[in-house]
Amino acid sequence: MQNLSGKSGAPPGTLVYFGKDSKEPVRITLLQYNEQELYEQEFSDIDECVQRLNGEAVRWINVDGIHDTSVVEKVGRKFGIHPLTLEDVVNTAQRAKVEDYEHYTACIMKMVYSDRVHGQEFNSEQLSIILFDNNTLISFQEADGGDVFDVIRERIRQSKGKIRKAGADYLAYALMDAVVDSYFTVLEQIGDDLGELEDDLLTDPNPSLVKRLHHYKRQMIFLRKAAWPMREMVNSIERSENKFFSESTGIYLRDVHDHALRVIDTVETYRDLLAGMMDIYLSSVSNKMNEVMKTLTIITTIFVPLTFIVGVYGMNMYIPEAQYKWFYPVLWGIMIGIAGLLFFYFYRKKWLR
Repeated sequence: MQNLSGKSGAPPGTLVYFGKDSKEPVRITLLQYNEQELYEQEFSDIDECVQRLNGEAVRWINVDGIHDTSVVEKVGRKFGIHPLTLEDVVNTAQRAKVEDYEHYTACIMKMVYSDRVHGQEFNSEQLSIILFDNNTLISFQEADGGDVFDVIRERIRQSKGKIRKAGADYLAYALMDAVVDSYFTVLEQIGDDLGELEDDLLTDPNPSLVKRLHHYKRQMIFLRKAAWPMREMVNSIERSENKFFSESTGIYLRDVHDHALRVIDTVETYRDLLAGMMDIYLSSVSNKMNEVMKTLTIITTIFVPLTFIVGVYGMNMYIPEAQYKWFYPVLWGIMIGIAGLLFFYFYRKKWLR
């Protein structure tokens, strides 16, 4: 993985990949359609893909894998994408944003999806959507490990809804909507986990639960950092009257903006819940410690007067049983009586319950 410092001193537009190392070849998929026809093909080279483009259809070119910057650069040359845009595409630490150029607009965001198979709540990767003014859309995905677009592909294949009747701007909306909706799926799963964690904290608080708490706190910080800029990005598209999105599609973008707000509200709710759960843990540990200290204090209180009596009796200055043989059992009776009275007193005070 390339460090951010590796870009230091390089001229603007220099493509330096920041992300997970990968040896997988870059995969290019073309999905081309209109209301009557559909064409879908996978390519290993962008030149072959360009030769199959149909000017009368909506063209969706999906590039899986941005670790090979030479492929990204070649795609940029073919479609006239500015080097600064390509620089943002390969910089996986990029904050979600939208930028307009002469013949295209670029939207960059974080895509998350469930990854329970590998023991994680979710997997995340950067997604870049470049919408051109000629009904062409290019999406760059960080890795060829899955996405949240299968439902959109099926809608296109089966001609469900209005996606086959609309242009590439509607496709861009559908992709952004799928990305935002995927956050709900992830948050729903995390919410179930937090419910179990809260039960564990109440029944058996232990240090291992603190690690889980901190893990989920880091997850919430990441989701918040991803969702807030996405809300701003969609809001910017909606309010700036972006020329690449038609007025009819703009109505749908409002729905995406609303969903992004709900994601943020859910993340904030979970952050407050985690803070409360940490307080529950600290209170449980403190109560547990108080119970231990109370038990020790009661035991000490019972034995202090007995220790005093035994200490005085053991000074060897005067031994009562030398004259009174019955004094030794009487002394035991006194000590047992004192202990019993103290025990009864603590019981009446409900300190032993």
